[in-house]
Amino acid sequence: MSENLARQFLLREDVVFLNHGSFGACPRPVFEAYQAWQLKLEGQPVEFLGRDLTENMRRPRIVLAAELGTSADNLVGLTNATLGLNIVAQSLDLQPGDQILTTDHEYSALEKTWAYVARRTGAEIVVVTVPLPLTSEAQFTKAVIAGMTERTKVLFLSHITSPTALLFPIEAAIAEARKRGIWSVIDGAHTPGHIPLALDELGADFYAGNCHKWMMAPKGSAFLHARPDVQHLINPLVISHGWTAQSKEPGAKGAFGNSPFIDELEMQGTRDPSPWLSVTAALDFRRANGWTGVQEHCQALAQDTAHRLALLTGLTPLSSPPFSAPQMVAMPIPECDVDQLKLDLLDKYNIEIPVFKWQDTCICRLSVQGYNSKPQMDILIEALTDLLQLQAPAPRQSALHG
Repeated sequence: MSENLARQFLLREDVVFLNHGSFGACPRPVFEAYQAWQLKLEGQPVEFLGRDLTENMRRPRIVLAAELGTSADNLVGLTNATLGLNIVAQSLDLQPGDQILTTDHEYSALEKTWAYVARRTGAEIVVVTVPLPLTSEAQFTKAVIAGMTERTKVLFLSHITSPTALLFPIEAAIAEARKRGIWSVIDGAHTPGHIPLALDELGADFYAGNCHKWMMAPKGSAFLHARPDVQHLINPLVISHGWTAQSKEPGAKGAFGNSPFIDELEMQGTRDPSPWLSVTAALDFRRANGWTGVQEHCQALAQDTAHRLALLTGLTPLSSPPFSAPQMVAMPIPECDVDQLKLDLLDKYNIEIPVFKWQDTCICRLSVQGYNSKPQMDILIEALTDLLQLQAPAPRQSALHG
């Protein structure tokens, strides 16, 4: 199955590509649809960007909303999740002394975003430690709720964490935030196309996700979701043709006939919307290739590889399987020069995979997508055994300090 699917991707054959989680990889049919949109744009730019854009942008919203369990009126297409989360973070009315509650597993770019917001507004960032290994929902929820105070205004959580590849059970924490009048802002960069999503049921106030990672749309396709009752809080980072001075309350119309939430964010000057317009092709590709079965195969391969490495290192995994991202796993490795190991994996074995230090733990983060195979996992295990001088089986010890 993986060999056949590999031929449908554009990845170089001389590289063992195990880093889908960083930027994704676009299948050939989806990339061709993307190029077709670009050719159409260049064929008549005024028609494409001046007369047809609003209607063209609407269709991906309708199709994606059905996939994500929400209404098309609650979604707007953007270039990446970081942009969507910046829009939210810089729109919320925070005052000196207000608290932004988050965890110690967040993506570094968003840590910087909230640091910027805190500096500008006088708000305070409160970071809770999620106990590891993560083995239960109650363990996570208890840690998060313990950080909530009367001054907490924002709860910011990753759905799937970037450095540790954990699938956070965020539902109860979001519900508790709602009871307390706390805005919930969710970083879903790794989630669309990775796990099933039902955004209305989840109930987060704001949720941003990438389509160019696990959904396999072209680079530069993402969305911001906002509940109808909080959409009026959102302000664009760029004021352009979509902005309206009229009311932004529910039911109001924006400059191009959608809600102000959509029009103000969608219409911000000239850009190539082709990645967003190709989201429908990505969803078609998944359906045509029975992607549920592909995902099950990838999850089994990822978890099996992580188990094999754990037997070699004797190090404790960061979580039990229900709380590990299905197709992405952060594998603890012995103390080493992580930058050198990453270079050696690429130079000596042609393996593209992230290796880094998170807190006190050295991590090799494995992503498994439909184009990957068991022989590639064998190469990875062989390479790590060689470069880290591993011997199996080793006595088990904890990779986590404290």
